[in-house]
Amino acid sequence: MFSENIDRPAGLNCIMRIIVILFIIVILGSLGSALYYLVKDRGATERTAKALTIRIALSITLFLLLMLGFHFGLITTRL
Repeated sequence: MFSENIDRPAGLNCIMRIIVILFIIVILGSLGSALYYLVKDRGATERTAKALTIRIALSITLFLLLMLGFHFGLITTRL
């Protein structure tokens, strides 16, 4: 059903893989900073909420990027 041999540049799959990995690293960094602010500020400031909001926005953006990549054939079954 799915074929890995479709007409697209060979490096495109590698580029998509790198973009996804970078998004995951930034999402984990935002999650780590939220934990740091939670422990350091003890919930007194809004920095934890801002870091978590950024994480949610990045996660939604990654999800949309994956869905669009799959829809337009940039991503097949696996990265």
